[in-house]
Amino acid sequence: MTAEQTVHHPPPSDTGDLLPGIFSRPYAAATLTFATVMFLTGFAALAVVPTLPTAAEDLGGVALFPLVAGCFVAAGLLGGVLGGHWADRSGARRPLALGMVLSVVTLLVSASSASIWQLAVGRFVDGLAAGMVAVSVTTAIGQSYPEQLRPRMLAMMSASWIIPSLIGPPIAGVVAEAWSWRVVFYGLAALTVLPAIALVAVVRRAPAGDKAVGAALPDGLPPAEERASRPPLLVAAMLSLGAALGQYGVSGWDTRHLLFVLAGIALLVVFAPRLLPQGTWRSARGLPTAVLLRGLTSGTYFTVEALVPLMLITERRVAAVTVGVAFTASAVLWAGASWAQGKLLQDVARHRLVTVGALIMAASVAFAVAGSLSGLSPLLAMAAMPLAAIGMGMLDPCVTVLSLSHSPPDRLGHTTGAMQTNMNLGQVVVLAFATAVLNAGLAAGASRLGGYAIAFSLLLVPTLLVAVLAVRARKD
Repeated sequence: MTAEQTVHHPPPSDTGDLLPGIFSRPYAAATLTFATVMFLTGFAALAVVPTLPTAAEDLGGVALFPLVAGCFVAAGLLGGVLGGHWADRSGARRPLALGMVLSVVTLLVSASSASIWQLAVGRFVDGLAAGMVAVSVTTAIGQSYPEQLRPRMLAMMSASWIIPSLIGPPIAGVVAEAWSWRVVFYGLAALTVLPAIALVAVVRRAPAGDKAVGAALPDGLPPAEERASRPPLLVAAMLSLGAALGQYGVSGWDTRHLLFVLAGIALLVVFAPRLLPQGTWRSARGLPTAVLLRGLTSGTYFTVEALVPLMLITERRVAAVTVGVAFTASAVLWAGASWAQGKLLQDVARHRLVTVGALIMAASVAFAVAGSLSGLSPLLAMAAMPLAAIGMGMLDPCVTVLSLSHSPPDRLGHTTGAMQTNMNLGQVVVLAFATAVLNAGLAAGASRLGGYAIAFSLLLVPTLLVAVLAVRARKD
C-alpha cells in the first residue's frame, strides 16, 4: 500500500469489532514509511543544530549566526505552503519525495560551505525541505487513516524522535570534536541518501481508479475555483523574507537592526493573512482557531527551548551537559505525553486536552521565571523545558486532529500548509518578541536575569490564551 493508495476503512461492526491498528495489514506499509521519514528528519535536525555555532565560528561568521539560525524557520514557511498546495493538487507523494531529496542536497551544500553565506543558503534549503516533509506527512496521514487512528499515528510520529534525541546530539558533538563539523553534515547525507531513494520508490502514485481518502479529482486537480483562490508562492516567499528579516533584526539593538525589524513586521502583516484561514487572528470558530492555537503553542514552546538554555549556560553557569539532559528528557516526555493522548486519553474531547496541555505549559513558564531569579535554584528553570514538552506532547496532536476534522478531504494539504505556516510564524514572532523585550530591558539598564524574568513572564499570555480559546476549535 502506498501513502495515497486506496484504504478501505472498515467501520466497527455491530458485534463490537475494533478498528484495525496502525500496524494492521491495511496501514502497516504507510506507518513504517512515515515513521522512517520522521526518524531521519529528527536525527538530522537534532544532530545538525548543535554543530552550527562551531561551523559559524570556523567560517568567520559568528556575527551572522542569527541569520543562519533564522533561515531554517523562514524557509519552512515557504516549504509548508508549497508542500501543502502541491499535495492537494496531486497527492502527498511528490512533495514528500522531493523534500527528502532536498534534505540530502542541503546537507551536502552545508558540508562544503566556503563561507557563512553558503551555510545560510544550505540552512534555507533545509528549512524548505523540512516544511515540505512535515506538511506532506501530515497530509498523507489525513488521506490514509480514518479519524479514529490519526491520534495514534501522530503519536507515532512524535515517538520516532525519541532515539534521535538520545543519540543525535552526543554523536554529533563527538564527531565534530574528533574530526570536523563538516564530517557531521557529510555523514548525515550518507545516512539519508538511500532511505530517500527508497521513499521515492515506495511511496508510488495510486493506481488509476483508486478513490483514496482525500484524493484529488480525476484530472489530479481540485475544482478550478479552489485553484484560483490559492495564494501564489510569491506571497509565501515574501512571508519567508519577512520572517528572516525580523529574526535577524532582533539580534541587535540599534538603528540598523530596528530597520530590519520594521521591514520584517511590514511583510508579515501584509502577507500572513493571505496564507491563513479567514478569521485566524480573531479566533473564528473551527479551523481558524485551530490554526491560531498551533502558532501560539509552538511559538511559546520553542521560545522556552531557545532562551532557557541560553540563560542557564550564560547567566546561571549551569553545565552544558546538564542542560543537554533537559533536552533529552524533553524529547522523551513529549513522545510519552503524545502516546498518552492517543492511547490512554483517546476518549477525552480533543479541545479539553488542548486546554490541559496549555495549562501545563503555563506552569512551565512559571518555573522558567522562578529559575531566572537569583535567590532561587536554576534547576527550576531547567525543569521548565521537560514540563513544556509534556504540555506540547499532549496538545499538539490534538490541535492537528481538530484542524483535520474541520477540513474537507480535498483541502487537507491546504489545511496542513496553513498549520505549518502559522507554526513557523509563531516561532518567529514569539521568539522575536521575547528577544526584543530582553534586549530592551538590557538597554534600559536592567540586570540580565531581570530581563530574562520579564521575557519569560510575557509567555504566560499566549499559553493562557490557548487554554481559553481551545473550546472554539472543537468539532461540534
